[in-house]
Amino acid sequence: MEHRRTAYARAGVSVRYGDQSAELKHIRADDGEGQGRWSFSSQQATLRRLDRAFRAFFDRVEAGRTPGFPRFKGRGWFDTVQWPKDGDGCRWDSQPEHPAATFVRLQGVGHVRVHQHRPVKGRVKTIAVKREGSRWYVVLSCDEVPAQPLPATGAVAGVDLGVASLATTSDGHHIDNQRHLAACAGRLASAQRDLARKKRGSRRRRKAVARVAALHAKVRRQRIDHAHKAALALVRGYDVIVHEDLRIIHMTRSASGTIDAPGRNVAAKAGLNRSILDAGWGVFLTILAHKAESAGRELIAVDPRNTSRTCARCGHCAKDNRRAQAEFACTTCGHRAHADVNAATNILRAGLAHRQAAQAA
Repeated sequence: MEHRRTAYARAGVSVRYGDQSAELKHIRADDGEGQGRWSFSSQQATLRRLDRAFRAFFDRVEAGRTPGFPRFKGRGWFDTVQWPKDGDGCRWDSQPEHPAATFVRLQGVGHVRVHQHRPVKGRVKTIAVKREGSRWYVVLSCDEVPAQPLPATGAVAGVDLGVASLATTSDGHHIDNQRHLAACAGRLASAQRDLARKKRGSRRRRKAVARVAALHAKVRRQRIDHAHKAALALVRGYDVIVHEDLRIIHMTRSASGTIDAPGRNVAAKAGLNRSILDAGWGVFLTILAHKAESAGRELIAVDPRNTSRTCARCGHCAKDNRRAQAEFACTTCGHRAHADVNAATNILRAGLAHRQAAQAA
């Protein structure tokens, strides 16, 4: 990063990935006991990560959004090292003859024992070593993973995502929103206050940082676990699943505004944003897509506009139809239903219409 910044500031030259990758060969040759010890492919992967960060920066500039120039990452922030190919600087299952343990070999480190919690399926393509607090993980990306199709059920469902319930299906089934961050908010606030009182650079501050990170990691694991279970239940129960095509980044934008044009209801919007992010819609939809593809299920995303205001019986759309968070009462035909179930029914109808049109084309 310093190379790129200095070259542009002093000579107006933009340094690309290819330039830095070529210079890396000379750096490794001159520093055989330092940079030369580590995997060349892994160092190239780090340069590619930097190149992606700069490309994203220039894309934001061209789009007129807040750019956010790439910054230096300190020792505590750089937590993942990747090897693009198994066998090039890193080898999974490096001691296959061992009867009771699995090892991964890292160039410059040696053989490291791994607690393998489930069998690896397919062919290992890339390997990454990731640090989360005091824990280390080996993350494998595999090709040629065999699909696991499930038997057909003949059932279809629309899914409405929400805050009161994580998901509601068109047949009236509600999946609870566990609110993991809210449940941990007291301990997290106490840990963050304790961190704020510590002197920077001290050993006690490092311990306080580790405590805050451990709490956030626990919330993340709980959220992912719940998303896996909820997605698996949907995939097992329905052949066709229709969900909203949500723009979560836009929905959780800050309402604070600027000094010249301050926002309104900032505290209420901040609370809503926190609740949406705590529900983990993005994580849930990503996991649902992966499981649906593996199981041979069909997943359809539809435009969510007006699905919560439209009557599933007569089609009348009005803001007054939804009088409360959970109550839907059509002002035209008098149809009453749970608001999320009504929205899920509209989502299902739109998805089936989109599917029929695609098949006809």
